[in-house]
Order: sequence, then C-alpha cells, then structure tokens
Amino acid sequence: MEHRTLGGSGCSVSHLALGTMTFGKETDREGAFAQLDRFVEAGGTLVDTADVYNGGVSEEIIGSWLAQRPAEVTERVVLATKGRFPTSGEPNGVGLSRRHLARALDASLRRLGVEAVDLYQVHAWDPWTPLEETLRALDDFVRAGKVHYYGLSNFTGWQVQKAVSTADALGLLRPVTLQPQYNLLVRETEWEVVPACEENGLGLLPWSPLGGGWLSGKYTRDNQPTGATRLGEDPERGVEAYARRNAQQRTWDVIDAVQSIAQERGATMAQVALAWLAAQPVVSSVILGARTTEQLVDNLGAADVELGEEELDRLDAASDPQPADYPYGGPGRQQRSRNLTGGR
Repeated sequence: MEHRTLGGSGCSVSHLALGTMTFGKETDREGAFAQLDRFVEAGGTLVDTADVYNGGVSEEIIGSWLAQRPAEVTERVVLATKGRFPTSGEPNGVGLSRRHLARALDASLRRLGVEAVDLYQVHAWDPWTPLEETLRALDDFVRAGKVHYYGLSNFTGWQVQKAVSTADALGLLRPVTLQPQYNLLVRETEWEVVPACEENGLGLLPWSPLGGGWLSGKYTRDNQPTGATRLGEDPERGVEAYARRNAQQRTWDVIDAVQSIAQERGATMAQVALAWLAAQPVVSSVILGARTTEQLVDNLGAADVELGEEELDRLDAASDPQPADYPYGGPGRQQRSRNLTGGR
C-alpha cells in the first residue's frame, strides 16, 4: 500500500485509512477485530475513530484490539480520534471549549488505552467558542504529549483559513489535516475547501468516499433501497435521500462512468471510485468505512488500481458539478484558470 505524509507533517500514513464508525453497532467486536487485523495485514496504518461513535464503544473496541496485539503490530498504527459533539447532557459536555476538549481527550485516551493519539481532530466548527481558546487548547495538548498532531473536520474553506491564520498570528502549532466529505458525487468541496487546504499545506482525509454506497453500485434507478444498505435501513430518511439523489441526471452519469471503467479494468465500482479520490491533490488518506470484512477487502483492492489520465478525465467530466453562476461558474470558473478576458 502506498504511504504519504499526513498533511504538512513528517508522519507517514497509508493512503487508505480504516474508518470505524460502524464498530459497536453495525459491526460487532469480533467483526471489528477481523477488520483491524485485515487492514494492518494489507499494509494499512491510519485508523480513524471518534468519541461519539456509538457512545465511545468504537474507541473501546480499538483499545481492546491494541491491548491484545503484539508491539510489532500496534507500533505501526497511526491512531486518530475526534472530539466536539455531545458526550453528556450537561451544558459543558459539548463544543470546542478548553474544558470540554480536555475532558473529551482524556476520556478517549482511557478508552483507547494509550498515553497519546497521533492525530486529534476537532469534529466540527463551534460558533460559541472563541477560536483562540480552541487553538490554544490543542497546542497545549501537543506540548503536553497527549497529542502528536491536530486536525480539523467538517470545516468550510473560510473556517480552515481562519484557523490557520489565527494559529500563525498567535505563534501556535498549525493543524495538519482536514476531514471533509468528498467523493465523485460531492465535488463541491473543491470550490473552497480543497484550495484552502492546498494553500496552507493541510492533507485531506475524505470521509464517505463511496457516497453512502451509491458509488459501489448498490442502488438502481427504479428500485427503492431496502435491507442492509444505509438508505434501506432508515426508510423514513432513506426514501427522501434516495429520491433526491435519484432525480439528478448527474448521479447516473457518474455511476455509468464508474461502472464502465470498472468493467474495462475487471475491478469493482468501489475500487474505481476510491482510486479516483486517492488521485486527487492534497489527499493524504481516504477513509474506508465498511460493515463487514468482505466489504473492507474489496475496498482495499483500490490500492492496486491506478487510473490513467484518460480514465480520470472521464470521471472528472461525468462528475463535474457545473456551477451555473458567479462566483463558481461563469467568470468565476475562468478566473480560476487565468483565462478571464473581461468583466467588472
């Protein structure tokens, strides 16, 4: 498996990461252990979790697995977790305040059974807490040896830039990564978020790389999803979500392009979609989220798929969101390519 640096840091990570949001709910302890073992055997190193994944159970499972594996295995793991969302019902049990993050981090370390995590990510923006307070707390966590690097998650482009600029102004350590939603069906991330990360040396850790299953070929034009799919197991929300995505011709243009390339290569649709994402600028590692070991093994096959320029161009063309107007369409698009010849 290919290895890349974690953003602008010197830490090396596998270009495919194991996401563990299913651990403790859709994936039981035995299945989670099997996924972790298979991931490491395949050369994977980056394991991503969060304190709110199934009420901390995901972290507990990872901690148990780490405790039962030899040092030569666990020393290869680059461990990432997150804090921000509610961990209790009390007023200070949520957010990016120093008080909440300090408690959340200590609780994560206990569940994981480690003295430090390699990457601690703030799970989302907090409009209530001064950014300076959050950044000083994260800087202190690193200097205290509890965290090796810190990152952001679900920040917009301006929020990324403000975090980096504020850290620089205060003489604090910078974030090294951003974890956004990014895939062939969600390329709007490229309008502001990707450029902000590229400009500031942050590596991307995309989540939902298969678009909730759409890019793996799970869904068809005429059949409402049922059963063991993300949309099928939540009928109330699933009907609306399926209808919204199904109504967009771009969805099927993308799926057709992925399916065509997959058939030509003898690969699966998931492997092609993951390979496209791994080939995008500033992507440090693509987060795989699987319910079963079989799904994970299929996804790991993306490590052997290197798309050519013609294939990347086909996927780019099919998935281009085509913004209709300013600032992203029209003159805005020209401006980004330096071809602007007129305007105001």
